[in-house]
Amino acid sequence: MITLDLMEVIRRSFTMVILVFCSVLALSFTIERWWFFRRIKLDVENFMTIVKRYIEERKFNEALDRCKSTQNPLARLVEVGIMNHQKTKSQLIELMNATRLEERLKMERFTIILGTLGTICPFIGLFGTVIGIIKAFHDLAVSGSGGPSVVAAGISEALLTTATGLAIAIPAVVMFNYFMRKVRNLSIVLEANQMRVVNYLNVD
Repeated sequence: MITLDLMEVIRRSFTMVILVFCSVLALSFTIERWWFFRRIKLDVENFMTIVKRYIEERKFNEALDRCKSTQNPLARLVEVGIMNHQKTKSQLIELMNATRLEERLKMERFTIILGTLGTICPFIGLFGTVIGIIKAFHDLAVSGSGGPSVVAAGISEALLTTATGLAIAIPAVVMFNYFMRKVRNLSIVLEANQMRVVNYLNVD
């Protein structure tokens, strides 16, 4: 019975080494993004209720303290709005728009890597399979003996790279879509509450 030694396959196949590296990258950035979004989780309704009360009472320092103590993109956006409440409405909106774009960039950080890994890993695996099949038939031609069993063993090892590529790509794509959905949802929250803050400040 022919069995596959995974470590031996990795040692002999440079594409498997690349795929192992890709899997480490995918796992690392998935954990990093998960922790990032977990850290910035916020009760938006409660936060905005408190901010609105402070603004209506003209307690800007208290509102700023609340924003600074809250590690969240919305808090940083509101902080910019309050700090610049004496500017004109158009200037205030431009400053808050710039902050909102900066916060979106922070939220999208590393997600492109997950998307890229989800795209290229199947191709890397397929490339390894093609190279492995070529090698298997070459070994058969050189040995001149062994029959189909020699080719079958080589092909089974070669197909392992395709399976590995897919095993990395599928979770990477799922997590990429999950994180991008969170980015889109948070971006909508930022935009909606930006308009609320501008109205609360009642700038001209």
